[in-house]
Amino acid sequence: MFLCRETELQKLNNRFNKNQMECVIIYGRRRVGKTALINEFVKDKPVIYFPALNTNAKDNLAALSKAIHAYLNPDAGAAPVYNSFDDAFAEITRIVQTKRVVFVIDEFPYLAKADSSIPSRLQHLLDHDWKDSKLYLILCGSSLSFMEKEVLSSKSPLFGRRTAQLKIEPLTYLDAAKFHPELPPATNALIYGITGGIPHYINKLAVENNLKDALLENFFDTSAYLFEEPQNLLKQELREPAIYNSILTAIANGAAKLNEISQRTGLETAKCTKYIHVLTELGIIQKIKPVTEKAERKTLYKIADPFFRFWYRFVPGNMMPISAGTIARNYDAAIGSYLSSYMGPVFEDICRQYLIYYAENLPFAIHEIGEWWGPDPAQKKEVHLDIVALASKENNIQAGRRFLIGACKYKNEKTDIEELNLIRAYASLFTNANDECFYYIFSKSGFTDALLEKQEKDEVRLVTLEEMYGKG
Repeated sequence: MFLCRETELQKLNNRFNKNQMECVIIYGRRRVGKTALINEFVKDKPVIYFPALNTNAKDNLAALSKAIHAYLNPDAGAAPVYNSFDDAFAEITRIVQTKRVVFVIDEFPYLAKADSSIPSRLQHLLDHDWKDSKLYLILCGSSLSFMEKEVLSSKSPLFGRRTAQLKIEPLTYLDAAKFHPELPPATNALIYGITGGIPHYINKLAVENNLKDALLENFFDTSAYLFEEPQNLLKQELREPAIYNSILTAIANGAAKLNEISQRTGLETAKCTKYIHVLTELGIIQKIKPVTEKAERKTLYKIADPFFRFWYRFVPGNMMPISAGTIARNYDAAIGSYLSSYMGPVFEDICRQYLIYYAENLPFAIHEIGEWWGPDPAQKKEVHLDIVALASKENNIQAGRRFLIGACKYKNEKTDIEELNLIRAYASLFTNANDECFYYIFSKSGFTDALLEKQEKDEVRLVTLEEMYGKG
């Protein structure tokens, strides 16, 4: 079943229908659905589909030869191997002179690493032999750093040759719910918080009626696919997975500042920074600062990928009962009782997505959105705002700036008026009398009558989880 990539699919089809040479770059993290999108696109089209191998050039040439042979002789047996990549590409040149054919190189970084001359060879072909052909070339890759530096950047031989690029992002919380529309919003929110909107993981988790059983079967079982998945991904991308493991474990368990991560891992600060930078490039870790601040000293780090965040939060610390097969006995105490607090930051992310993609009638067009933290002199402590969104300069009022201030409460009790008082007080720490603030409060479990009365007076906008899922 193909879900949620209708926009990307339409873009690919629009270019196919132009019947002119195309070079489309498709990239995104592993398991995000790139191959599923390509397969859906080519299912009714002539295609030479070449999945590159993480091996040497000889094996990749044999695989490319097989892909070409499968197109030319789909019912034939063993494929002859071309003498060189030049010969294989020459055959493709001959094919596409008169016929519209899609040529897919999936996991292009494997091929380029196996033979470093491939990008330059493709550049020459795109500039000359394929320039006026009917070829529809797709270069697809999962290594974000490679695709951005070695394919899309100005230093790449392929720079300027692409006709389009699609970065395939994880699904939003609302698109992820399309896999299980029958489930209540709270369950779909938790599924999103566990899988990060990665279609492959949503399918693997295979939730039916009981999320606890699905987690025990697919995460907390040493024979399960998802149990080893983060480790396998790190091994594919990184040379020293043990060090990256320690960094991710530290962050998942509360270390957010560089010195805290360095202390918990035993790494020198400079070395720790280098490893964090790599994880940031892979999209696993995110570097954040208060929305209104630019100073590096306020930088915090968090695991941006919810799938990694969930795994590192709950699996390493429970490895003994998982390995012994006894985790089901203390699941509620070791995992279930912490899911609500775990979902706090996930819910904040869901609320920000709601404001960016789905909310209607916002007071202004959002220019920047994030969170804020800083000292409260009155309370002599650091305080935090879940959501701070800014208007662009053009959308500010004449006298001052415009802010959307939000609180996100993922609790089992109704949110009371005190929450509105808090975010008003916290907002006053970085705003002034000339600024205009709009207050939003999001709640999993609804609101008290006192807070609902404030909404009736237009002092605050209240949003339930059901409303965020279109069921309110």
